[in-house]
Amino acid sequence: MPRNPSSPASFETRAIVLDATGQQLTPCLPDKARRLLARGRATLISEQPLVIQLPLTADLRARRTAPAKRPGRGLRLLLHVCCGPCSTYTIRRLREQGFEVAGFWYNPNVQPLAEHERRRECVRIYAESVELPMLWSEQYELSTYQRAVAGREARNERCPVCYRVRLQRTAMVARREGFDAFTTTLLISPHQQQGLIRGIGVELALQHGLQFYFENLRRGWAERGKMARERGLYRQTYCGCAYSEREARAGQALSRTPGDQPGDSGEGEKGCACHSELVAGQTGK
Repeated sequence: MPRNPSSPASFETRAIVLDATGQQLTPCLPDKARRLLARGRATLISEQPLVIQLPLTADLRARRTAPAKRPGRGLRLLLHVCCGPCSTYTIRRLREQGFEVAGFWYNPNVQPLAEHERRRECVRIYAESVELPMLWSEQYELSTYQRAVAGREARNERCPVCYRVRLQRTAMVARREGFDAFTTTLLISPHQQQGLIRGIGVELALQHGLQFYFENLRRGWAERGKMARERGLYRQTYCGCAYSEREARAGQALSRTPGDQPGDSGEGEKGCACHSELVAGQTGK
């Protein structure tokens, strides 16, 4: 299991260290992390915060014969939920891993208000159907998101800010409510910057004395789509913010051939991510 620091402040100047599976190890000094990177003994995951990954090797024969481990056994986990469809496979998988899961809705980036409420209602209905306890951010805090991204509206600048805003609130609520760990449904989307989400999550976990659970949930992306269709869940066509909606519309227009009508090009729901946000090579472990 990841290390649970008793004094988060003591790690503020440390580099975050992950093993080959993405689990958190004991932090190290930045100088040591840089030496490991320079010698090719570690891989850089993120600069801010400084996150490195060690190529630890497991005994594959022992892994095949050993009983399956349930990393979440005995742990209460708060799941940041970005939308109904992305929660389907994620909730099931986390429960299979042994976690006692509760959901948390906080997505101030979603615009307009009608879209925010439509997605929120979809989550409410699905959560009730699978008996998922939910914590709700009752206020629509669009202004919080807008202030955070002001002057950083480009995709490569606003998305990291958006991740941090949502995960920071999730971590704060998780600590206040006595959870052991937190994670996010954003990890299932191939359109999201998974490595960046992981780095921010681990950083916030250290600050709040929690664990950030990382797993490459993208393996369940196809199953997610199947489950959402079977349940008749609302499947949005853009990430959430007004910028991503404009980008999605522009991308759809470019993908159409002359004579196509809107809807003819086969564009479908994109999950909680702008379809142009896919970052090659960040598929996780």
